[in-house]
Amino acid sequence: MAKPLPASTVPLIRRLWREQVLRHRSGVAMALVCTALVAGFTALYPVVIQQSFDRFTANDTETLWLVPVVIIIITMAKSLAQFGQAVAIQSVVLRVIEGLQGDLFRALTRADLAAVGRDAPARHAARFTVDAAMIREALTKSINAIADVLTVVGLAASMLWLDWQLFLIAMALYPIAILPITRLGKRIRRASGGMQQRMGETAAVLTESFAAARVVRAYRLEAQEEARAARIFAGLRESLLHIQRTRASLDPMLEALGGIAVAAVIAFLGWRVSSGAGTIGEFTGFVAALLIASRPVRALGSLNAALQEGLAGLSSVYAVIDERPRIVEKPGAVALPEGKGRVEFDGVGFRYEQGNADAALEGLSFVAEPGRTVALVGPSGAGKSTALALVPRLHDVTAGAVRIDGADIRDVTLASLRDAIAYVGQDAVIFDDTGFANIACGRPGASQAEVEDAARAAAAHEFLAVLPQGYQTVLGTGGSRLSGGQKQRVSLARALLRNPRILLLDEATSALDAENEALVQQALARLRAGRTTLVIAHRLSTVRDADLIVAMDRGRAVEQGSHAALMEAGGLYARLVRTQAFVEAEPA
Repeated sequence: MAKPLPASTVPLIRRLWREQVLRHRSGVAMALVCTALVAGFTALYPVVIQQSFDRFTANDTETLWLVPVVIIIITMAKSLAQFGQAVAIQSVVLRVIEGLQGDLFRALTRADLAAVGRDAPARHAARFTVDAAMIREALTKSINAIADVLTVVGLAASMLWLDWQLFLIAMALYPIAILPITRLGKRIRRASGGMQQRMGETAAVLTESFAAARVVRAYRLEAQEEARAARIFAGLRESLLHIQRTRASLDPMLEALGGIAVAAVIAFLGWRVSSGAGTIGEFTGFVAALLIASRPVRALGSLNAALQEGLAGLSSVYAVIDERPRIVEKPGAVALPEGKGRVEFDGVGFRYEQGNADAALEGLSFVAEPGRTVALVGPSGAGKSTALALVPRLHDVTAGAVRIDGADIRDVTLASLRDAIAYVGQDAVIFDDTGFANIACGRPGASQAEVEDAARAAAAHEFLAVLPQGYQTVLGTGGSRLSGGQKQRVSLARALLRNPRILLLDEATSALDAENEALVQQALARLRAGRTTLVIAHRLSTVRDADLIVAMDRGRAVEQGSHAALMEAGGLYARLVRTQAFVEAEPA
């Protein structure tokens, strides 16, 4: 898992401001204007109160009627400014979150497969929801803090104008709170990192449990899953309670300080008024200013807690965004040269983690000639899937080289390499989109006619055409509108539309019934025609038809040849056939 950036508060805020907030200058300007107006109108309240009471005391009936009118005008103006402020702030904040989510998604879709696989999908999803929610709250409170600061400054100016001595008494108490607020903020930031981890773990467990619903019921694992979920929920509760307990100590502390300040001011003011050194208006106006200031002061005191939670989420997001992929193009990479799809594995070695004692592949060498089919066979863990993943550079070799049409794939652009390859696996990947979009993603920009031609070749046109909206019907999550065989034919249509030089197959028919298998096999025959095919074979019929069989064990090619030659040799391949390691294995 990517660790949070070891960055302090200021660099994180500066980066967010530079990369996201400054993109929305007009929205920020509108928010600041409305914020200044709200603060200004709020600061006028104590002055109006002071003038009102002084006129009451002096029995000034000529101008007294203006006071209600002024209060109404100020209140209406402040209300309009508050509305504009709220809309402007949320517009900016939500656009910033949208930008962060876009950058995060772009980073994950372009990250190395190994990097993405380090975290559960639910943990990645939590960054877009849980972390984003905390960042949004912190941003909102931070921008609102500008209003609070301006309001406090305006009220402080009012208090200073009303009585500078009382102002000094009131202001002397609040700086005492700075040290505990700072310490609590650091504790909250540390706790927030643990809470985010717990949230990710909870989402991962729930996703895993719901996805395994059939197995849970079939094996009567309900109680076990409930106990596991209970442990996760308890851990999450503890993390949340730790944060809330820390945050809960802020408001009482600020409330107590506010109460002491008000008491001190009232005592001093009462003494002055009783001695004739002040007016009732000054007394009332100053206390009103102090009371009005208590809310923004408390908000500023609790800002650090929300800010630290948001920074914890922000550092987690930036940790993913900043992780540089290892699978990158070399400077000066060229397009894959023209050719017919000759694939060569030359002494290929590969380790999943640096320093791992066990190599997934070691000294793997074979050649797939253009237009021919090479079947990779072997026991589980032999390295077949790893070998297939190296061809489109989902991983990079750690020794040797993979060449296509004479070019080392590390020397060519990723786009030209992957455009020359199509992959079809056992589990057909169907997006929650239309039938047309699911096929057209094989070659973006393809016309309706081209998509339909590919669907016909894959025996998919008939069932797609009769869907409620035809090809424009949304197929549902994971292709829930389709059967297993239909999903596989849609994935084959996607590969046919791509028209690749090289086809990578993780036997696409092993999980299908006889009727669907026959239809998919026909589509596969059309797809393989004239293309170089690397296939991980699970069915004996596929192996027998291959032009070359590469028998693998522990990451090595232990033997190569045709079906007949390998059966005669009596090695690993012959043993696999005789022990019925392949589906529908036939005796030699």
